[in-house]
Order: sequence, then C-alpha cells, then structure tokens
Amino acid sequence: MEDLTSVDASLMQKEVLEGLSKPQRQLPSKYFYDEKGSDLFEQITRLDEYYLTDCEKEILQANINEIAERIGSDVMLIELGSGSSYKTRFLLEELSALSTYIPVDISEEFLLKTVNQLRMEYPKISIIPVFADYTSHFELPVAEGSSQKQVIFFPGSTIGNFDPDEVQTFLNNIAGITADNSEMLVGVDLKKDPKVLEAAYNDKQGITAQFNKNILVHINRVLDADFDIEKFSHKAFYNEHAGRIEMHLILSQKQTVTVGDQRIAFEKGESIHTENSYKYSLEEFEEVVADWYSVEKVWTDEKDYFSLQYLKKK
Repeated sequence: MEDLTSVDASLMQKEVLEGLSKPQRQLPSKYFYDEKGSDLFEQITRLDEYYLTDCEKEILQANINEIAERIGSDVMLIELGSGSSYKTRFLLEELSALSTYIPVDISEEFLLKTVNQLRMEYPKISIIPVFADYTSHFELPVAEGSSQKQVIFFPGSTIGNFDPDEVQTFLNNIAGITADNSEMLVGVDLKKDPKVLEAAYNDKQGITAQFNKNILVHINRVLDADFDIEKFSHKAFYNEHAGRIEMHLILSQKQTVTVGDQRIAFEKGESIHTENSYKYSLEEFEEVVADWYSVEKVWTDEKDYFSLQYLKKK
C-alpha cells in the first residue's frame, strides 16, 4: 500500500469497500483527485463543451470590482478544492489588501506545485497550503492578523457534487470551523437545457472519460487493488427527476476485483456511480443554505447558465 500523505489509505479502503457493497455500487468522488486526476480536471475546465469555466470567468471579469468591494480588505481568503488556483488569480490581482491566501486541496503533490508558483507571482501575500479533505472536519491555520475577515472561495460548482444530506453536513462543517463574521463566494450551476448539461460531461476528446476512470487508477495504486480499467466505460446523463448529472463507470464484462482482503464480483453491464453534479434554481439554492447562510448577492452570466453567489454567515 503506497504511503501518500494526502490520502488516508485506511479511510480510503473503508469508504471504497462501503461504497462497493451497496446495491447501486458507488465510489466517493473525492478520490478522482490524485495528481493525475487534478491535472485531468484542469484539462476539462478548458474544454469547449465545459461551459462552466467560461461562464464563471465571464462573471468574474464583469463584476470583479463589485466582488472585491464586498470581500473588502484585511481578508483571509480560503479556497476549497483549489486545484491550480486559476480562477483565484482574478481575486488575487484585485484584492490589494488581501493578507492571507489558504488553498485547501486533497492532492498534496498538485497543490505544492501550485503554491510554489503563486508565491513567486504574489510575494506580498502569505500563502499557507492546507492538505485536507474539505468534506470532513479540518483545522484552519492560525495566521498573522487573526482578526482578519474569513472569506471562503468555493468556485466551479463543486458544491453540486454533494447529495442533499451531504450539502447540509458540508455547510455545517464549514460554518463550524469559520469565524462568526465569515462569508462565502460560491459557484452554483443552474438548471438549463439537458442537452447543454450532458454535452459538458461527455466531451468529444474523451478527457472526462479518462477523468472518470482515473478514480479506479487511483484506488489501484493506493490500495494495491486490481480493477481492470479497460473493462470500464464512461457514461454521464442528466437525471431530470433528481436535478443532477450522474457519472457512472459501466462494466463491459464480468470481473472479480480484490480490494484489501476482500474480493468483489461484478457482473457484465453493472455500473459504479462515481459522481453527481446537482443543478439548482436560484430559489432552490437559497433554501439549501438558509440554515447557515443568507444570500447577499447573485451574479449570473448572460445566458443564465451559471451563478456566483455571495453568502454571509448567520
């Protein structure tokens, strides 16, 4: 079993086995994100079909002055699932009084590369990386100027990956580790034509398919499992009743897989559910966060495909 400081292998094994024992087999989507998975996701964000990135970029560019004014000065900016911090650069450029930037990511190798680059680009900002699974409890570092206002930056519609119960747990956790006056700038994908949604998760280059399969590559490497990756194919579709895109891995033939000390038999045609991406109306999202946050401002792109929402902790 490989010793990776960014992954708790025993927890990973427990969660993988629990997921694969369910009637609808599933895997936690956080395990997409080893170094390779993080790189593949960055490639996805640059695809023509993946409208979310361009829409969010459009919103940031058109409203950056107002966003920066709301965030204010003497701020500790905390980004969840920071990846390459590409979109964060819009804020780093505009927030002249930003004191501290804390990128939080599960992929230590990828995050370290990003942080090293950012420290060269923004030498006046204190950048403190946190290697953590932000879906679980984690501790924020104590930085100079502990009176700084904390602003969570959670772009890219990642909040849509949580099931309704998981959203509640996530919001409760984040509210629990942040200060009373904390705020959040969050990306929320909006409901739209299912054809647009499905195209975004079935790109012609097959990069999303590689990303989906990489969860098995990651599990094989860390847990010394033996999934035959070539026997799985990518499938993504919009479940209109649930209001979400679902990603699955479909098995083309029978396979028995060893994970830890357990052997798991799969039948031809069986699927492993790897990710959900929920889409919201503005009213639905306001209701979801209502126990912890109030929605102070919403910005959308011209097509109303995507939104950036500014929340204030209650």
